[in-house]
Amino acid sequence: MRLLAIETSCDETTLSLMEASGGLRSPRFKILRHLVSSQVKLHAPFGGVVPMLAKREHAKNLPLILKKIFRNSKFAICDIDLIAVTVGPGLEPALWEGINFAKELAAKWKKPVLGVNHLEGHIYSNWITSVIPSVNQNPNFKKNKITFPAVCLIASGGHTILILMAALTKWKILGSTRDDAVGEAFDKVARLLNFSYPGGPQIELHARRGDEDTIDFPRPMLDQKNFDFSYSGLKTSVLYYLRDHKKANKNNIAASFQKAAFAPLIGKTIRAASTYHAKFVLLCGGVASNRYLRHYLAAAARSAGLSFHAPAMKLNTDNASMIAAAAYINFLQLQSVSSGKKHRRLPLRANGSLSV
Repeated sequence: MRLLAIETSCDETTLSLMEASGGLRSPRFKILRHLVSSQVKLHAPFGGVVPMLAKREHAKNLPLILKKIFRNSKFAICDIDLIAVTVGPGLEPALWEGINFAKELAAKWKKPVLGVNHLEGHIYSNWITSVIPSVNQNPNFKKNKITFPAVCLIASGGHTILILMAALTKWKILGSTRDDAVGEAFDKVARLLNFSYPGGPQIELHARRGDEDTIDFPRPMLDQKNFDFSYSGLKTSVLYYLRDHKKANKNNIAASFQKAAFAPLIGKTIRAASTYHAKFVLLCGGVASNRYLRHYLAAAARSAGLSFHAPAMKLNTDNASMIAAAAYINFLQLQSVSSGKKHRRLPLRANGSLSV
């Protein structure tokens, strides 16, 4: 099956041409083309994404990227079986640009179109690989195959969610953030430190130059028995520290903050895996690009006798390839009544607060 996927949930216009096979038992994905147009420079002066500016850029970039997708490609429009588009969550003005573009293509090309949950895209980005890195693989489990039950941590600018996956298409939420998402906290602390936008990568960069044990910032909710998270208090602690230590080393602050922010993510993910007898720990979302988190969550998983996997770097931030993967799995569920999860077709309208 060949899919053309469109993702415009925030500030990146991205299209992907993907070939999928294997069915629900053993899905396999081959990225044929993967293009992303970033708007970072446009939004940087504002310190964050301006929804109507993002919408305008999506409208300009979508037809341009579509031309590039098929330029010098052996594949043509007639080879496409399904068009997939993100319908939420995200910025609704931005989402509508992608949805309307997908509808226009579907009508023009006479192809079916399927709405996709952006968060499911992040989850299924873990399956867009032919080989699970051996460095993260526990020898007790079959190589190159994610086995269940699995615990998956979605960590991004807008979401921090811990889910238990009983199967590829069956899961439940164990916990989520009660206020700020972890990526949002990184961006806010970066602004407090006067780092450039986007803040998350800047925190990571400065943290490499600092001492993470300099400041004992609180580890929010780490010792609570639930699997929820909270970051507003940690952000406030950084604010007060800066108020009281005006000459403090910013690299040390960044490193200490990063360690404190990730401690609950790592601790609760591993505890959830132990509680529910999981075999795999999965990581996804934009914050999964942070090498510190990847390294220490992988190490904690291995110490607990668990296998660990995170997507390739280019598949962590918003991208259309993960939307194509989710669309393939969703399409198969719609065709089958025995997929293990009651599945419904998402309406082709923007839903900024859509949950997983």
